[in-house]
Amino acid sequence: MVEDRITDGRRIGQLLASEVTGRESGVLGDMAVVDADPDADPTDDGTFAYRVALAGDPIAETYVHPDRLRIELLTGVERGAAAAERADLRVRPKAVEPPRTLVFVESGAEVKSAVDVVAVANERESD
Repeated sequence: MVEDRITDGRRIGQLLASEVTGRESGVLGDMAVVDADPDADPTDDGTFAYRVALAGDPIAETYVHPDRLRIELLTGVERGAAAAERADLRVRPKAVEPPRTLVFVESGAEVKSAVDVVAVANERESD
């Protein structure tokens, strides 16, 4: 039996939050979901759901839409954009100061790739 594809923005956001908090190794082990709004209702423009923090510093924000989740990378925007493209996720720059990268997660199947994109965006550069 084939399960339905998860395309509800709120549910995708919940899955992403679980992935972020459930991994214990590497950069993901130091990430946390913060400032969560459990009552965030999806809107066409996107409603703030939560931030992802690394060692207490915000590195991404998430917004729920009726049919997707939008991640706004606050750090590592170029590395994140390249990683999202490699993962075949829809991605585009956001022209604000400082710049951000938008990553669109359109199904539950894309969640693990999206979490990896956030991790790659925030990996420490080797000396």
